[in-house]
Amino acid sequence: MTLALFLIDDLPSGPFTLDGPEGRHAAAVRRLRVGEELLVSDGKGAVAHCVVQTAGRDSLDVTITRRWVEPPPSPRVIIAQALAKGDRGELAVELATEAGADEIIPWRAARSITKWEDGPRGDKALAKWRSTVREAAKQARRAWIPTVTEPMSTRALVDRAREVALTLVLEAGRSTRMAEVELPESGDVLLIVGPEGGITEDEINAFEQARSRAVRLGPAVLRTSTAAAVALGAIGVRTARWR
Repeated sequence: MTLALFLIDDLPSGPFTLDGPEGRHAAAVRRLRVGEELLVSDGKGAVAHCVVQTAGRDSLDVTITRRWVEPPPSPRVIIAQALAKGDRGELAVELATEAGADEIIPWRAARSITKWEDGPRGDKALAKWRSTVREAAKQARRAWIPTVTEPMSTRALVDRAREVALTLVLEAGRSTRMAEVELPESGDVLLIVGPEGGITEDEINAFEQARSRAVRLGPAVLRTSTAAAVALGAIGVRTARWR
């Protein structure tokens, strides 16, 4: 059985107490007891295999039996996820995180129904995405927690597309398949996922002027909440990310 993973800010070098929200979850929810094993990570690649020495009501005293650093995947994959209505945006970033996204950009696309305005409401929405990503990374036992940037406009995203090794705009109506595109072995791959109403021609033209390629994944039309995860799976198989 895969060991549960808990996240802490800094990974210690010796015995320590796992407390706070993570310790409470480990002791009270997972009910880990003396002699049981778990994983602890700082979310930045460092991981430790631990054994419980003492189990309290809402904390665990553990010793580290082994520690290591997992290298970041290569190539890195950045998901620009258009803001979606309801909980579809959160579902999209949850699935993308489980599938291996390294960075997530909330994109203010022209046809996004949901609008993240500057201020408390926008901050709350962004915090929810970041919390969703953190929990999904734990669920997937990932040593690296994807970063979630501030929301970007199309203009800012076009600038970002110019900086990466390859940008793919996922659009079901295109003739070029993603399987036909040569993927880089290193650097950053940016995947742009549109909202429920699709990406406008003006947006696609702007991305293509920044050396991006508009491609389709396959014969089916995917929801905005699932497209990134499917694309990440394809990239994982076609590159060294999953080897």
